[in-house]
Amino acid sequence: MKRYGQIIRLRPEFKEEYIKYHAQVWPEVLNLIRDCNIRNYSIFLRDHVLYAYFEYAGSNYEADMAKMAADRKMQEWWTLMEPMQEPMSDRAPGEWWARMEEVFHTD
Repeated sequence: MKRYGQIIRLRPEFKEEYIKYHAQVWPEVLNLIRDCNIRNYSIFLRDHVLYAYFEYAGSNYEADMAKMAADRKMQEWWTLMEPMQEPMSDRAPGEWWARMEEVFHTD
C-alpha cells in the first residue's frame, strides 16, 4: 500500500459548486476509482486549497492512472472539475494536482 497526498487550488467562486458535486459523486466515477486500486480517498479544503489523500493498493500505478484517464465518464467529470481548479505553480511537469512528499506516518 502506497499513500499519496496532493494539492491544488480551488477557485473561490466555485467553492459551493465543487462541494455540491463531491457530495454526490457519480457512481461510475466512484466505481472506476475503486477499479483503479485507489482506497481510503479523501479531499479536504482549507483557504481555497484542496488536499487529497488516498492509498494505492495495486501493483502498477501508471497503468491504473492511464486506465482512469482513458475512461469516458471520468473525462466528463474532469471536464467539469478542471475549470474550478487552479494548479500549483510549482507542480511537476505533467501534473495537475501537485504531489506532496510524505514525511511522517504512523498506524
